[in-house]
Amino acid sequence: MTSTVPALGTRTAEGSALQAVLLDMDGTLVDTEGFWWDVETEVFASLGHTLDDSWRHVVVGGPMTRSAGFLIEATGADITLAELSVLLNDGFEQRIGRDLPLMPGAARLLAELSAHEIPTALVSASHRRIIDRVLKSLGPQHFALTVAGDEVPRTKPHPDPYLAAAAGLGVDPARCAVVEDTATGVAAAEAAGCRVVAVPSVAPITPAARRTVVASLEEVDLPFLRGLMTHTR
Repeated sequence: MTSTVPALGTRTAEGSALQAVLLDMDGTLVDTEGFWWDVETEVFASLGHTLDDSWRHVVVGGPMTRSAGFLIEATGADITLAELSVLLNDGFEQRIGRDLPLMPGAARLLAELSAHEIPTALVSASHRRIIDRVLKSLGPQHFALTVAGDEVPRTKPHPDPYLAAAAGLGVDPARCAVVEDTATGVAAAEAAGCRVVAVPSVAPITPAARRTVVASLEEVDLPFLRGLMTHTR
């Protein structure tokens, strides 16, 4: 029987094929950016400190070492980075155990990529223990590879996570489409040389060269991602 699914290597008239799709997790596929802030607020309240809401834009999207370190310095809390990381991961794991909503369009996009056998990786600044919990809701079968923030020498905004994902999939970063929700993640993907789709979750992101901004994952499908490879800007 002849398949109606386009071949993986199908090339456009301009000649460049989409080789892989690399997806951020928090705020991109799962609606959890607010969860992290809630947990941070609760943990610091237990330490006797109140977080300023303006700090939320500082800590969103970054590695825990950066966000936790910033909050310790900003509040003067008497806690080490290692101790705080444990409390934050424990609190977040409990929070997602109660409820883990997917972002609109996420389930449909993952199913579409799987149906067309597009190599797909989950690339997150979250730690491995958190990713493995979230995968139960996202469906591990949708991902050929996952990269956690505590598994690379430098996490976002450095390019290391996306370079590791591309290398693990055996693809050219320039032929990868990355979907991100924060400026930190966008910076990492662009530093790796990838095409980027930004779906802002907390703070605005402006369009730029090799970067397309959309309002929701509901605007993103496989033809859209393949089309990114033909853009000249």
